[in-house]
Amino acid sequence: MGELTLLVLRVAFLAVLWGFVFAIVYALRSDLFGQKVRRMPAQPTPAAAPAYPAPAPAAPAAPKAAAPRAEPSSSLGARRLVITSGAKEGLEIDLPDELLTIGRSNESGLVIRDDYTSTHHARLLLWNEGWVVQDLDSTNGTFLDGVRVIVPTQVPLNTPVKIGTTSFELRR
Repeated sequence: MGELTLLVLRVAFLAVLWGFVFAIVYALRSDLFGQKVRRMPAQPTPAAAPAYPAPAPAAPAAPKAAAPRAEPSSSLGARRLVITSGAKEGLEIDLPDELLTIGRSNESGLVIRDDYTSTHHARLLLWNEGWVVQDLDSTNGTFLDGVRVIVPTQVPLNTPVKIGTTSFELRR
């Protein structure tokens, strides 16, 4: 075997080895940093509002019917979100005009950092006569007064909403 053939084989072998090294680095990079994700708009346009299904009635309140509420069930007058339990207990935030996103992401309007909250977990929307909570296909779910939210559901005033280990209520 000539020296030229041996040199060509060595160069080819090194090229294949470097190809494997680059393939491994590329796989590790995509595992660590993930794929680029399209950012969600901060607030929906008015034309996008009808794209959501109609809100379902509030969770069945048969056992709670005996306890009268001091305020009406509509959340239209709600101006504040008060965290009643969790890491940020006692925090009060003013509700925005139309939309509040909730999750671990820094882009969320309400950032909840715990192991049971998804990056984009849920959102509160101002819909017709009040605020509606919508679960964004989160792993651990969103619960309104102990009932898992499947479809966008109206949130009555002073009714607990639980996301991860955090509970909050809408108040006037």
